[in-house]
Amino acid sequence: MLARAVTHALVGLEARRVEVEAHLQGALPAFTIVGLADRACQEAKERVRSGVRSAECEWPEGRITVNLAPAALRKEGSGFDLAIALAVLAASGQVPRAELERHAVHGELALDGRVRPVAGVFAVAEGAKRARLPRIICAAQTAPEAALAGIEPVPVWHLAEAVAYLRGELEPEPIPPRNGVAPAVGPDLADVHGQERARRALEIAAAGRHNLLLGGPPGTGKTMLARRLPGLLPELDESASLEVTRIHSVAGILHVEHPLVTIPPFRAPHHTASAAAIVGGGRGPRPGEASLAHHGVLLLDELPEFVRPALEALRQPLEDGVISVARAEGTALYPASFQLVGTMNLCPCGARGDPAVACTCSAQRLTAYGNKLSRALLDRFDLVVVVPRPRAVELAAGRGEGSAAVRKRVAAARALLKKHVPPRDEKADALLTRAVEQLPLSGRGRARVARVAATIAALAGAGDVQSAHVAEALSYRVPKELKS
Repeated sequence: MLARAVTHALVGLEARRVEVEAHLQGALPAFTIVGLADRACQEAKERVRSGVRSAECEWPEGRITVNLAPAALRKEGSGFDLAIALAVLAASGQVPRAELERHAVHGELALDGRVRPVAGVFAVAEGAKRARLPRIICAAQTAPEAALAGIEPVPVWHLAEAVAYLRGELEPEPIPPRNGVAPAVGPDLADVHGQERARRALEIAAAGRHNLLLGGPPGTGKTMLARRLPGLLPELDESASLEVTRIHSVAGILHVEHPLVTIPPFRAPHHTASAAAIVGGGRGPRPGEASLAHHGVLLLDELPEFVRPALEALRQPLEDGVISVARAEGTALYPASFQLVGTMNLCPCGARGDPAVACTCSAQRLTAYGNKLSRALLDRFDLVVVVPRPRAVELAAGRGEGSAAVRKRVAAARALLKKHVPPRDEKADALLTRAVEQLPLSGRGRARVARVAATIAALAGAGDVQSAHVAEALSYRVPKELKS
């Protein structure tokens, strides 16, 4: 007897159809899984056998061969358990074969037959929808996530429920798609006292999706400022929301009750993170912090402390908005269009730039510290601000403008920029040309200054980019404290 179940394997963010073929023949008892399955998938034999018996179903006698087709596609993880179990039961006549083939199936089995959630159900449900399958049988916890793909989920807590459903003995309640969780109240920009120049840079960065680098002595509020950038960003539109949800689904970090991601993500990895953790990879591979920050903010606090390969690996996604992870089996593409925010001291001891403390770093230490960041990486920051130590009068002052008010201006500026990029007038063009020759600016640097100037003009509600806007944009180029 032969039966089939349909599931999907993840290659990057793409779900590829996998047919689970179960063949039962009279012979000495054996259970074999073929089709380029990894160790976790091979271990499904024990979970499936125990799960079937725990569901009070009969384990077939004879030789059972399960083929995961296509055989050339590597199968990884435990998400094939439920499909294998149902295919075996269908081959032994305990589940209607025709009914099983009308569904996609995805889930892990516990030894007692419980169906456990696995990562990537949203992407798998999208694949099932493209294959024109009307329903997907999955763990009850991931059913709201599957519903986001526009397919009807069949939530099951136990293998016995899946069997009863396919036999027509049980009809699970439908689960409609759920909205994203309401954004939590994050840190407010009003908590920052003084630092008007840095606050202005945050607003420009938020409005134009610009990369921002904050430098200065310890204790000046660099990290405090950087962590308030996400609160200035408007909510994601529908397309961006689904993109981010797909990435977070594959990573297995979606909220169970509210799986739809509607607010820009914020990621802040520790400086000990490896290059694979930052840009993605591993044996899987899996998306890294840069992809998890897609359409949001990636904060690298204490930027020079990150290993140089991890920092240099960010150069490609900063330009292209995508990360390509190549392996012998193929290439996985991960979206990575994020805003990079970095913070750093100006020297190893941290005293440089602080008028109250003398720097004790030698010229050799300063050179070594500066070499941790390549000029190519520094050139990819649109805005660079040295944050000074706040004065006593600023610390004693009352709260400043809050994030909500700034967010409204940011949303208005983004709407203007979406309609059209304001052109530069003659004086602005002339100033930009002189800057290229005298600073000097690279071609990339010139383009970034022009983009920042356009954002400043949009924030001002101006119809064109004027020389004052270009002058302010030029003031945010890499200062001499970070060049030497």
